[in-house]
Amino acid sequence: TCKYLHDFIKLHLKKVSCFLGPMGQELQDWLNESRRCILHSVGIIFFLLIYGALQERIMTQPYHGQVFNSSLFLVLCNRIMAVLCSLTAITWRGERLQSEAPYWQYAAVALSNVAATACQYEALKYVSFVVQMLGKSFKMLPVMIWSISISGAHFGAADWLVALLVTLGVSEFLLLGPTESRIDHGTKGWGYALILAFLVFDGFTSSLQEKLFKEHRTSRCNQMLYVNLFSTVISSLLLILSGQAGTAAAFLFDHHDFAIDTAVLSGAAVASQYFIYAQVQDFGAVTMAATMNLRQVCSIIGSYALYGHSITQLQMTGLGLVFFALIYKALANYKETPSSAEKAAICQAPEDALEKVKGGGA
Repeated sequence: TCKYLHDFIKLHLKKVSCFLGPMGQELQDWLNESRRCILHSVGIIFFLLIYGALQERIMTQPYHGQVFNSSLFLVLCNRIMAVLCSLTAITWRGERLQSEAPYWQYAAVALSNVAATACQYEALKYVSFVVQMLGKSFKMLPVMIWSISISGAHFGAADWLVALLVTLGVSEFLLLGPTESRIDHGTKGWGYALILAFLVFDGFTSSLQEKLFKEHRTSRCNQMLYVNLFSTVISSLLLILSGQAGTAAAFLFDHHDFAIDTAVLSGAAVASQYFIYAQVQDFGAVTMAATMNLRQVCSIIGSYALYGHSITQLQMTGLGLVFFALIYKALANYKETPSSAEKAAICQAPEDALEKVKGGGA
């Protein structure tokens, strides 16, 4: 059914484009760009909904009376799954295994990514899942700041206004309702510090990924492979040095339901990572951050539905504010979006450009 609808829409878009001439071609380009952006956003939100639900389940709910507490082990499982999937994708697509960027840049992204993910898991020991999402609601502003310092990006007043409205809306959604913590392993101050560390590391990760795509034209699969290879090495070393490797492995073999949850969690993390890489490559880190803000709202709704929480009217008001800001951003960005040819020249992988040359394209 999806293939039929896709072919039907594509055929009629071509007819409209031929009928309207240049204006029709611009309309078709805009619709194609919008469709790809929506596809990336839906993929990110869907798989991160699964990821968030299982993250809360694993870190806050007991398995036969025991609560799992090794964040680094979950990071390692996620990265091993990502390495296997990216290797499969590279082989299937016939891409090169050779690194397309300096190893130290991949290692920098990997170190920042491992630190951000570990802080995210660890924070659930001290604060509730809702508070964790509240911290993530401020992600758009750090990403913009990192993009300015790393890539020399420039943002207009509308971008800053949208970031502020999204932040305020999500904050209202998360603050003006029940936010009780399920477990308490210590002071909440440590949890807030971990959330702050997550924001710093995650903002750096997104901006550096965008820089790799633009400067080295790395393919998303190649970047996924090398970043996750370095992440696997880093998380393995940290897991061994912390002395958690043995207890985490024993917990995995003793609780089969935990093993299943971890496998699904890792699969959802890999799938979401692919869509995140795609959106960063095609539309930039700020667009991805806007999607992640919307994902945070959806994750909270999913958490309430799964664990019996309630949603207040004021929280729904905050959600409406977020929708308004994101729709405005989408309409505003349309005027500034480069053409498909310009994006291809910036974002395409080297092997894709080579294929165009072989085929006689510009």
